[in-house]
Amino acid sequence: MAPRLMGLPTQLQKFIARPFQASPLAFLVPQFQQRGAHILSSLSDNPSAYNKRIRRGRGPASGKGKTSGRGHKGQGQHGKVPAGFNGGQTPDIVVHGERGEKNLFALEMAPVNLERIQDWIDQGRIDPTRPITVRELTKSRCIHQHKDGVKVLGGGEGILKQPIHLVVSRISSSAITAIEAAGGSVATRFYTRSAIRHIMAKESHPFISMAWAAESGSQDLLKADGAPEELSEANVMKERGFRYRLPDPTRRRDIEYYRDPAHRGYLSHLLKPMEGPSLFFRSPEERKSTAGVKKEKVLPENRLW
Repeated sequence: MAPRLMGLPTQLQKFIARPFQASPLAFLVPQFQQRGAHILSSLSDNPSAYNKRIRRGRGPASGKGKTSGRGHKGQGQHGKVPAGFNGGQTPDIVVHGERGEKNLFALEMAPVNLERIQDWIDQGRIDPTRPITVRELTKSRCIHQHKDGVKVLGGGEGILKQPIHLVVSRISSSAITAIEAAGGSVATRFYTRSAIRHIMAKESHPFISMAWAAESGSQDLLKADGAPEELSEANVMKERGFRYRLPDPTRRRDIEYYRDPAHRGYLSHLLKPMEGPSLFFRSPEERKSTAGVKKEKVLPENRLW
């Protein structure tokens, strides 16, 4: 039986409840769409047509009653309090000053891309036949501040038109790949700020040192720099009239960086066979080589395991 619609005339209820019968002339008569009575109780707006606002201060059942979500007492419930506000007395940042948020021991490198170096070579401002060091990069204005050293980045990979020889503080792996693919060479050298000042004043050699003069990888750089036949630090300093030696790293972090062949460090020739750049941890190959042959455990005759 069709549901009864309360409050409607009896004849209208019978008309709505009677079954629909199609006739041959039905297209001439306007048709009424029939729906069940339950649809009247499920009408609603579109999901985004109505947003219920939060009604504050309307009793504890609403979840936002009494203090309207502002908590209990105090300055914060009446308005906004600035960050770091200390009740009106002299702020802590004025009394104690700014502290933290800056690493005083972090190195600040001057970045330069390969694309810029090639542009300077095309302009004739850098000679690619000689080693390119922090002095050449600064004097040619390829970099404007040498800071703690120079880091070469791989921006413009594949743009090099000739081999170049770099001696810088740091270099990215992509730049190493691009330079060596063009037939050049890369070496990373440890510098301090005072050492860079001596290099800029031509009081120190840009890269020669006691730890690197006898290494085979530095021979080509020294010859390209016009070093004498006897490639030693003392001989080069005497002939060029240099006053100061270049320092070598003393901190473990710096020593490990310039001992790493992956960084093309100038101390990588000091590594022994199967030895890693770390001063504390041994490489997996070194551990395997020093482990020896493992002895098999022999059980007595009266034991099965």
